[in-house]
Amino acid sequence: MVKFSVKKPLTVFVAVLAVLVLGVVAYLKMTPDLLPNMDFPYVVIVTTDPGASPEAVESAVQSGGAKRYVLGSVLNQVLLHQSIIGLESKLAMEQLGEYPDVVVGCAGGGSNLGGLIAPFMADKLRGIRNPRIVAVEPASCPSLTRGKYAYDFCDTGRVTPLARMYTLGCGFIPSANHAGGLRYHGMSPILSKLYHDGYMEAVAYEQTRVFEAAVLFAKRETILPAPESAHAIRGAIDEALRCRESREAKTILFGLTGTGYFDMTAYENYLNGKMSDSIPTDADLQKGFDSLPKIPQNEGI
Repeated sequence: MVKFSVKKPLTVFVAVLAVLVLGVVAYLKMTPDLLPNMDFPYVVIVTTDPGASPEAVESAVQSGGAKRYVLGSVLNQVLLHQSIIGLESKLAMEQLGEYPDVVVGCAGGGSNLGGLIAPFMADKLRGIRNPRIVAVEPASCPSLTRGKYAYDFCDTGRVTPLARMYTLGCGFIPSANHAGGLRYHGMSPILSKLYHDGYMEAVAYEQTRVFEAAVLFAKRETILPAPESAHAIRGAIDEALRCRESREAKTILFGLTGTGYFDMTAYENYLNGKMSDSIPTDADLQKGFDSLPKIPQNEGI
């Protein structure tokens, strides 16, 4: 090839020129397509479970039946796992020589609160000690303070078995401006039973009051709390203020279970005065109650 190129340079030049010309012509006639229509083998699986974790559902589907998807809150086994929170809290307080007069926890589906209060509620039920147990929920999703004690689905997709709980109805949807977390229509059956029997109390706060407490806590403790945890902080602050007014000394335990670094937009809206409160009307709640299962156990509720 080298000898041929040296002996016939004109032929090689013409050949190279022809390749270049043909390349330019082909390029000019080529139709560009940024998104070509190409067929790839794939499978699409659609599940009906609003609010479920996509990653968890994907893992369960791809396991070939080896895994099952369960809710991460509300259900009894979840509260059992979360009880480590309360057990560690009780041990820490014993090391300080303290025992809480009041235990305050945020309440959405109930796993957080149930885990925190578990050992203290056990003492209360057995008559060993008698701490006040206070559940703090958002006023925009008030399942304990304004819900009905009825049989309902534990999930919005209506997949789980029915459970008796304080619920707003699985069809209830909080207002779009709700930024304080704890967006759940129903409360854990265990906590619902304890509340129904008078072993615990419940209060509901507007989200602006919750974020007010969160900002105060962040300034004093240099910890930015998650909006969910800020409900418990609001409740604990109000308990402390009542103690100051009555001149009582009480030990207050509350659950701080997360930081708010992924909730900066909500904090920004609060600090800029753009956050508003949304409290459902009786008519709004009735729409959720209408979604309760039509079974004999729910008649007359």
